[in-house]
Amino acid sequence: MKNKLIKMSSIAAIVAFGVTGCNQEANTPKTTEAALTAADAIAFVEKVEQEAVALNLEGARAAWIYQNFITDDTSALAAAASKKSTDAYVRFAVEAAKFNQVDVPADVRRKLDKFKQGLVMPAPQDEAKSVELAQIKSQMGAMYGKGSYTTKAGETLSLPQMSAKMATSRDYDELLELWAGWREVSPQMKPLYERQTELGNEGAQNLGFSDVGAMWRSGYDMDPDAFAAELDRIWGQVKPLYDDLHCYVRDELSEQYGADKMPEDGTIPAHLLGNMWAQQWGNIYDLVAPENADPGYDVTKQLAAHNYDEIKMVEQAETFFTSLGFEPLPQTFWDRSLFVKPQDRDVMCHASAWNLDSKDDIRIKMCIQKTGEEFSTIHHELGHNFYQRAYKHQPVTFQGSANDGFHEAIGDTIALSVTPKYLKQIGLIDEIPDESKDIGLLMKMALDKVAFIPFGLLVDQWRWKVFNGEITPEQYNDAWWELRKKYQGVSAPIARGADAFDPGAKYHVPANTPYTRYFLAHIQQFEFHKALCEIAGDKDAIHRCSIYGNKAAGERLNQVLEMGSSQPWQDAYVVLTGKPEMDATAIIDYFEPLHVWLKEKNQGKQCGF
Repeated sequence: MKNKLIKMSSIAAIVAFGVTGCNQEANTPKTTEAALTAADAIAFVEKVEQEAVALNLEGARAAWIYQNFITDDTSALAAAASKKSTDAYVRFAVEAAKFNQVDVPADVRRKLDKFKQGLVMPAPQDEAKSVELAQIKSQMGAMYGKGSYTTKAGETLSLPQMSAKMATSRDYDELLELWAGWREVSPQMKPLYERQTELGNEGAQNLGFSDVGAMWRSGYDMDPDAFAAELDRIWGQVKPLYDDLHCYVRDELSEQYGADKMPEDGTIPAHLLGNMWAQQWGNIYDLVAPENADPGYDVTKQLAAHNYDEIKMVEQAETFFTSLGFEPLPQTFWDRSLFVKPQDRDVMCHASAWNLDSKDDIRIKMCIQKTGEEFSTIHHELGHNFYQRAYKHQPVTFQGSANDGFHEAIGDTIALSVTPKYLKQIGLIDEIPDESKDIGLLMKMALDKVAFIPFGLLVDQWRWKVFNGEITPEQYNDAWWELRKKYQGVSAPIARGADAFDPGAKYHVPANTPYTRYFLAHIQQFEFHKALCEIAGDKDAIHRCSIYGNKAAGERLNQVLEMGSSQPWQDAYVVLTGKPEMDATAIIDYFEPLHVWLKEKNQGKQCGF
């Protein structure tokens, strides 16, 4: 999963959740503003939206300049713009809560709820506590950002360097040292995280929510508890496929490292899966690849053979969208985007899609490598851009995805159409490999997409229980590993001490970035892909389908994109899939050939955890 920064120049850029939820009347703060009326609410919303456009443009420009010209000065300017926006949105949320008891039109209520839900870690309405919360956030961010580990051999490594080694090393002891070494960065965060939870819960209660977790879950047009139950239902649909993948991978790792390295409880030691957090397993594909898995072509080599440079790669991705009926990208996209890493300055190369002015100033920022993986990534990034442009006619508050998983899901939906069929249509390959070659391609994708799903679920499962008090500070680490075992079948490779705070070793925890969006995106992308393939009338297996060139699929996709977050996400689902609820059976259908193969390979093995 790519942690992309999608710069949406709208309230959605600050408001982390895309849709409204239940008002939680029982927890609504009583207001002394008895005289407030619907007219007051409408006037307030209009004023906020006007201010938001200017704030977002200023903030987006400052962030763009900083990420493309990294200096102390541009960093300071970006930080100042970010603080200005954050302060404003705190004010918007507090003011919006005053209208909790006022009867207002549905669209106005939706906007008011968005203002409240936009604060990921809301500060209490007390200046000293607000300052304390900001300081805690800064402290934890610094601890994580400056984190490093000095190996037994005396080499000091940053997290990217450690991650690169974990991706390629097959030395059990080296992997264990790196895994444990990185987790030395987080114990000092634990008391800070405990205090932050207290302050954030107080802030959430000021806005009418029982705790921060309930506030996060309120952004999904459902009762917060019902939403949590829905996630577990969806996971139950995927679990049989995951369990068979887990069993096969565990057996292959047992052959690689020795059966004595595998715990008796059926779990996989967390450091052996090629990733610092065992969240994606694609880096160990070489250890588990099926025999004869080579599809018979290499996209990277084909790009070179057909003289694709960085710009031509982007132009081809644009052609994918115009083939569906979308208008070409504006000239400003080509003039202002970053496609190639400059030789004369530092830039942030992490691929990202940007919308600066809530209208047509859309861009991507990438240091493109001429590889097959980057070719798919470009299609993904442009998916964000075409989504951003499609909803530009919505009020700024509704310029965002239908729920916070949609943006990533739409980008990945497009990338799922970068199939051999598509590569043949655009002349990159001459022949589509026969179906016997599909197992390797599906395995490679499953190690990233299917393996990620339980991790995408459990991060917020842990936080929600922390926020509501079900998990106490003394239980932070034990509860974390209980969830890792329950959902992933992954275990800590060594005993974890009482002072450990392993959740803090994952960026999104100290950064307070909600994680359910990534779980949703991994479910939704397969649903969307299947639905669009059916609309396109493609009779191939879902994993072989591409909607390239199909105007009917493009028209239906555009209908959903144009909605932004103006309607409940269930309404967007009906437009695209014909149903108002999520359904993970599309993933099962997509990976069916691999699942059949896994079941055959697992016969006679001891599976389960």
